[in-house]
Amino acid sequence: MSNELIINARPYETRVALVEDNAVVELHIERDAGQELTGNIYRGRVARVLPGMQAAFVDIGLGRTAFLYVSDVYKDFSDLEQMMLVNSQTAEEADQREETDSESLQAELSNESPLQIEELLHEGQNIMVQVAKEPLGNKGARLTSHISLPGRHLVLMPTVNHIGVSRKIEDKEERERLKGIIRKLRPGSLGFIVRTVAEDGTQEKLAAEMDFLLKLWGNIQGKMEKGTSPGLLYKDLSISLRAVRDLFTREVDRLIIDSEEEYENIMEFIDTFAPKLRYSVELYEGSDPIFDAFGVEIEISRALGNKIWLKSGGYIVIELTEALTSIDVNTGSYVGKRNLEETILKTNLEAVKEIAYQLRLRNIGGLIVIDFIDMEKTANRHRVFMALKEALSRDRAKTNVLPMSDLGLIEMTRKRTRASLNRLLCGACFYCEGRGTLKSAKTICYEIFRDLERECANPEEGGNVHILVNPEIEKALKEEEQRSIIDLEKRISRRIIIIGKENFHMEQYEITL
Repeated sequence: MSNELIINARPYETRVALVEDNAVVELHIERDAGQELTGNIYRGRVARVLPGMQAAFVDIGLGRTAFLYVSDVYKDFSDLEQMMLVNSQTAEEADQREETDSESLQAELSNESPLQIEELLHEGQNIMVQVAKEPLGNKGARLTSHISLPGRHLVLMPTVNHIGVSRKIEDKEERERLKGIIRKLRPGSLGFIVRTVAEDGTQEKLAAEMDFLLKLWGNIQGKMEKGTSPGLLYKDLSISLRAVRDLFTREVDRLIIDSEEEYENIMEFIDTFAPKLRYSVELYEGSDPIFDAFGVEIEISRALGNKIWLKSGGYIVIELTEALTSIDVNTGSYVGKRNLEETILKTNLEAVKEIAYQLRLRNIGGLIVIDFIDMEKTANRHRVFMALKEALSRDRAKTNVLPMSDLGLIEMTRKRTRASLNRLLCGACFYCEGRGTLKSAKTICYEIFRDLERECANPEEGGNVHILVNPEIEKALKEEEQRSIIDLEKRISRRIIIIGKENFHMEQYEITL
């Protein structure tokens, strides 16, 4: 089966779908009205230091302050007042997470000294920062303190003395060869990570990209020194070019795009950084929309639902909350062939693959709790746990999975840098105001009755009372609650006239005396 990158580019929105074996596994969307911030570098100004939280609010010129934790502050004691740097871990830089020798890199990025935030930053201080996480809900963007500039073959980390090689490059001799090239080429103690696509790359190719990244870094430093107010120093590539840089690997057979302008931009980028790929890029000229032609549009629609059916007849339910994402596994119509334990095990194992797929497609991050169907055998619980870890191994985002509890729950985390597909494409329901449910017709009827009693507390006034309601509620009042209406009319000494209004929300009603 072929793997493809499908790009639908329009002035108002660009969508990138990574298709593996005819299944959409990743979807990235960038809209003109809300450009992604992750990876952008800013001159920031410390607006407020919070010793109690060991963090600071930083003004980066976007209207809403961003957040910087003490663990993300680069402790350059020789030049602390002049510059602080932040390291982004974007989705596009997932290579950095999945590729590098993570333990050694984490050691270098760890909080090596017991300094407090108030010893490192003060209000009004200018610092260089990079966005690590997009603003989510009411939370501002998260900043961190070690700049990283990703190229196609290398990632430059000017604040870390580290040389890493993608873990996907498994050949030990090749890893050592690439490390040797970087040691030979890099100036001073600047850090570099060699990305997966650099495997078998020549010294000349790596040297050319290193030179490009170093010049880019020098340009950013120059802007930082010359400016005085908070603002943008460097904007990351457009989503189309990021897709080429980060997703167009040897595992992807071709890239198809439906915009001639973006096609030319991609070809120019490829001619500079990866000329061998130019014959794998196609301009789509079909009459049908490109996402319709490749079956992507229907997958997006399915990804917005909370109930996903499994082939066996079971299903999973995904619920997003403010604190976490819960996933419930159910047998549904699947009854199995032998015994209950086997039926449950098969459903859980099938659900594991679908859960891993949905997490990646929907870009669900943060804390995730999965409620598998209870299994009696400890061996079966372990089997499901290991199957989940295996299914998540292809995910470019960092995950951490805990063993299944006695209650059949698995807790896990998935690195979140951007809003999930649901948050990006959907808004809060103005009908239910985010509750996810509506009041039942019977509940609304009884609320109306109580309001009528309040409004008509004086039975001596008499006359008619008009109730304007949604047609569904009108039907319930006139049919199911007819006896209650008659009884209420006697108690309030008024005639109740019910009028249905098509434009009324289910829970909306008006009482006119």
